[in-house]
Amino acid sequence: MLQKTLGIVLHLIPYNDKVAVAHLYTREYGRTSFLFPQGNGRKARMYRPLFMPFSILELDIDYRNTREIQKIVEVRTVLPLQNIYTDPVKNAETLFLAEMLGQTLKEPEPNPQLFAFVAQAIQVLNLIDEGKANFHLCFLLQLCSFLGFSPNMESYRPGYCFDMLNGIFTSTRPLHAYVLAPREAEIFAQLTRMDFNNLRYFRFNRGERNAVLDRILTYYRLHQPGIGELRSPEILKALFD
Repeated sequence: MLQKTLGIVLHLIPYNDKVAVAHLYTREYGRTSFLFPQGNGRKARMYRPLFMPFSILELDIDYRNTREIQKIVEVRTVLPLQNIYTDPVKNAETLFLAEMLGQTLKEPEPNPQLFAFVAQAIQVLNLIDEGKANFHLCFLLQLCSFLGFSPNMESYRPGYCFDMLNGIFTSTRPLHAYVLAPREAEIFAQLTRMDFNNLRYFRFNRGERNAVLDRILTYYRLHQPGIGELRSPEILKALFD
């Protein structure tokens, strides 16, 4: 049945010389796989520049519940993202965040609020300049609430540790190893106040920003055990001199 949907490109996986599988997060169907033409044919040449990570697309699709991989009939770009793909920092952030979403958004069920959050975040990244190096940190911390493991900020007090395993701040250091000492816990608590409007006010050097990212990734892996090896963080970390 012919349907219309909006989709955000996560990644492409080559299947053979003629087709690849494109993984998108769609507004109506959640995470969905589509056949994507490969090679030098007209359709492949037309589609290739559209299916960049984080591209927001309007799709006409032949959708069938009985099929694991859906067919694209027509596709159009909703928002040109030249400001992202021509900026090394923004481009690296999109590669990283698309990889993270590919690892965390596994279910086909739709979540319109999550789709709206990601689509709005992409538009913000396309426009901002000041504070862009903090965008990926802010995105991941806000994404926690949609995935169901936001830190319990009501438990925070100055001098408390942060128990990453249970997502709470505590005056007593837990017995397990997944804990942030009071100084790191304070920084983590401050970061939860970051949003897309105040990114420029959070100042970090390269080492500090990369350390924060490592802690956030540890937190994600504790609450999303299916996250595998990520290739893009090292590229991202190398940019922040």
